[in-house]
Amino acid sequence: MDPLLLIEQSLNGFQLGVMLFLMAAGLTLVFGVMDMINLAHGSFYMVGAYLTATFVGLFDSFLLAVVLAVPLAALVGVVVELVALRTLYGRDHLDQVLATFGLILFFNELVKIVWGPVPLRLTPPEFLAGQVELIPGAPYPAFRLAVIVVGIAVGAFLWYLIGRTRLGMLIRAGASNREMVTALGVDIARIFTAVFALGAGLAGLAGAMAGPILAVEVGMGEHILILTFVVIVIGGIGSVKGAFVGAVLVGMVDTFGRVLLPTTLKLFLDPSTADGVGASLASMAIYILMAAVLFFRPRGLFPAHG
Repeated sequence: MDPLLLIEQSLNGFQLGVMLFLMAAGLTLVFGVMDMINLAHGSFYMVGAYLTATFVGLFDSFLLAVVLAVPLAALVGVVVELVALRTLYGRDHLDQVLATFGLILFFNELVKIVWGPVPLRLTPPEFLAGQVELIPGAPYPAFRLAVIVVGIAVGAFLWYLIGRTRLGMLIRAGASNREMVTALGVDIARIFTAVFALGAGLAGLAGAMAGPILAVEVGMGEHILILTFVVIVIGGIGSVKGAFVGAVLVGMVDTFGRVLLPTTLKLFLDPSTADGVGASLASMAIYILMAAVLFFRPRGLFPAHG
């Protein structure tokens, strides 16, 4: 492979991984701390993208739009947790799956009512609209680099929050033994709400950053939700570090699979067949990776909380 193409695809894979990490970090905390399977997590991603597009149209400022959209997505998460999900704690996982699947349908229809069925166009801010030459002869979109920087910053923030603050200590304790934490006088319900708001806000941030790269459309959260579950299974449920490592692995495998497999198969098959088979195999690659990881590490790479 051409070295410049290798660098470009590595950055693409890392950028996809960072995007998945923004989704997976919140979902793995909700799953690990609250023992809640939340299929509606992708809906907060969609809401974040739509709110960002709306605020960009109102204020003509992408940064201001993100600053407004992320806390609003977190607030939507708080409302959902208080109204719909709090009654599901301690219930069977099947009940949680059915209830949160219903929330997906609800949010999709709500978005159609508020914004309509036509996808919205969201462009990156002008100062990130160009390209940056990290290496001479290898320009890379500035906005994708910004996504990578944001993801790394969020990872550092979560590392500090979970590992170095009192709230992080309570989150880890609640994940390990919620009954003991409650017995010590901690309001575990408020901890759950804070964790859910954090997860929804991170999903909203992921949607805001994905808007200029992908289409802002109804149902956009479903596809990335599947990849997000793959990430947290690979990384280990409840582990932020595992979410980051798993997300980068999935991003790299998915990106290089789509580039290398069709090219390799063209050595043996005609181009049209190679493209079709290569695309199918590339889609399977991340699930093969997940199966391989689970074969050797049934609880994921980093099953510990933190």
